[in-house]
Amino acid sequence: MRNLWRCALSAVTLTAGWGFMFSASAQIPTLTIHAGQAVAPASPIFYGLMTEEINHSYDGGLYAELIQNRAFLNDKKKPADWTAVVGGGAAARIELDPGQPLDRAIPTSLRLQVTHASGVHPAGIANDGYGGIPVKPHTRYRVSFYAKAAAGFHGPVEVSIQSADGRTVYARNRVSGLTPEWRKYRTELTTGNVPETAQARFVLALHQPATVWLSLVSLFPPTWHNQPNGFRPDLMRMLVAMHPKFLRFPGGNYLEGNTIAQRFKWKQTIGPLRDRPGHWSPWGYYSTDGMGLLEFLRWAEDLHAQPVLAVYAGYSLQQQHIPPGPKLEPYVRDALDEIEYVMGPVASQWGAMRARDGHPRPFPLHYVEIGNEDFFDRSHSYAARFAQFRQAIQARYPNLVCISTLGTEAGQWAAIRKDRPAMVDEHYYASARAFLTDAAHFDYYLRKGPQIFVGEWASYDTSYPPWDRRSRTQPPTPSMKSALADAAWMTGMERNSDIVKMNAYAPMLVNVSPGMRQWRPNLIGYDALHVFGSPSYYAIRMFSRNFGDQILQADLPDPNLYGSVTKDSRTKTIFVKLVNPHAAAQPLRIRITGTRRLKATGLAITLAAPPDATNSISHRRNVVPKRRTFGGIKPVFNYTLPADSITVLRLKES
Repeated sequence: MRNLWRCALSAVTLTAGWGFMFSASAQIPTLTIHAGQAVAPASPIFYGLMTEEINHSYDGGLYAELIQNRAFLNDKKKPADWTAVVGGGAAARIELDPGQPLDRAIPTSLRLQVTHASGVHPAGIANDGYGGIPVKPHTRYRVSFYAKAAAGFHGPVEVSIQSADGRTVYARNRVSGLTPEWRKYRTELTTGNVPETAQARFVLALHQPATVWLSLVSLFPPTWHNQPNGFRPDLMRMLVAMHPKFLRFPGGNYLEGNTIAQRFKWKQTIGPLRDRPGHWSPWGYYSTDGMGLLEFLRWAEDLHAQPVLAVYAGYSLQQQHIPPGPKLEPYVRDALDEIEYVMGPVASQWGAMRARDGHPRPFPLHYVEIGNEDFFDRSHSYAARFAQFRQAIQARYPNLVCISTLGTEAGQWAAIRKDRPAMVDEHYYASARAFLTDAAHFDYYLRKGPQIFVGEWASYDTSYPPWDRRSRTQPPTPSMKSALADAAWMTGMERNSDIVKMNAYAPMLVNVSPGMRQWRPNLIGYDALHVFGSPSYYAIRMFSRNFGDQILQADLPDPNLYGSVTKDSRTKTIFVKLVNPHAAAQPLRIRITGTRRLKATGLAITLAAPPDATNSISHRRNVVPKRRTFGGIKPVFNYTLPADSITVLRLKES
């Protein structure tokens, strides 16, 4: 039924949920906004972010660590991503040495055996990070590493950032005092008036023959708010600009892991970095877990967003699962411990651990998601597992909302429906054409519940889905074609934001350097030096920054346009979202009723470009919104929507 209105508009009038009413159209369509008729409250946490470790979103992305394979755990046979620095008579050998572990969590080290070296031709090891070490002028980098040396060698170890060929040194320093026991060493590197480049490497080198062992080698650039173990500032600025109201973490498939053993074990992600062994990501690479539970929580805090905590619920991607009952109970207790770490008082066991880790104040937690995409579990055990988790969580934390990962779109909905979850997480990945066709999807949902969390959604601009191998040849971020479809989909969610409480695009981040991505399309792209938003990023930012607390009744006769209208009851601002996904401009008459007076000028924010236009690392601002003030606003006025455009109008009651 949901698509019938498109082919029967001349015969009937259908009310599409809370928002637009579609009826027979005139030559110039009229959008009628009932400014005094709020049909429902809009969700106060509607727009947010979903994140997981995919496309090097954390390591090599938001997590600002520049060294790849810093603990030498990415490959059990060789020191992956590290090379020996030799030449000019210098000679050295590097290999993993499990006989000299740093500790139990990091059970191997790298042995550097230098047989020939001098001050002119040192020998050592080099790492080129995640697509190059980013060099910027007048920038301070923090260096740390653990080291021990064979008897008789005390240093120095030269630490430097240098060009890929070693001919140019951008910054250097020295560390001395090595001993036969493991010690941590720290120093700083500061660049001068050097050119910006990512064609650089990080080097640890010796000027004389010796044998040293190294572990947990770290290089951090300046971070967001100068936090230790912190975030990449340019990516944080992009995310803050979206005004997210929540952050869902740690994932995604990343939460579940390929196997139970490879799940996100939160207790191994807290505390000092040397106590974090990391684990294998389901997206094909090793995760350091430098982005641990506390970092996720601080990330939400820095965004002024609510944390939405996803807990492991006994299912992993290779169809391993824990049956409900006694065998699942340890995992339930682990989730309760995790929640206590997040929001427990300092007097509690895990609240005290959080305080020890540097955050005595509890974090505000209201939503806990039980698992992720459990509709893939062929054991069909999720309903019972969900019930076991929810009963235990709400017995201790009755105000927490437990989110089911089986939604009304899943084939197993009948199994979970009897448990009456308060909120369900629904995921939608579809073609741009399908998103346009199904933009009224939520208009037909019953208002008696459950509430909807669209925890992952995105349209793709190809004729094949993202998981098709052909997607690997496509640009990592979407084109304007997808942005138009995404915006149309958002208008449908906005119109129903009394029941669709939260939504988040996914995946959010992608390192566009060679070999770093596993999925497309993605919202935000970056390499070692630069970051850019896709057209869909700007569409979401336009919508999330212009969203009221009331859903207004609005009637639009033209089925070829998409829209939603909300109002900020405090500032009396009306936000009109309109999407014209067609190659011709569309004149529109806007009639506003239910208000005494409107300010004569308003603000228009427009994103318009040909469907195949996009942004990239070399053309980062090819498609961006334009803002302009416009006049002539009256109870009835005309406005023309550009071709292939997304428009936000801010109208103000005076």
